[in-house]
Amino acid sequence: MQWYDVIFLIVALIIIVLSLLQGGKSEGASGAITGGGTNIFVKTKERGSELVITWLTFGFAIVFFFFAILISVLQNVA
Repeated sequence: MQWYDVIFLIVALIIIVLSLLQGGKSEGASGAITGGGTNIFVKTKERGSELVITWLTFGFAIVFFFFAILISVLQNVA
């Protein structure tokens, strides 16, 4: 296992944790059944920790994508 494999796994675990920390943005199936989704077009803005978690998830997703390409290229070279 190379150093970039370890970093790849760590970034993957961080993305999983950050995704689990994000709150749900919809009411789900219960809202569809009961008709609770009447405010579909209301603009809700993320603030505070939700915004930070969203940006961290986005940043780590870019790092994850970069390492996926890097590992692919390095394995083809070796």
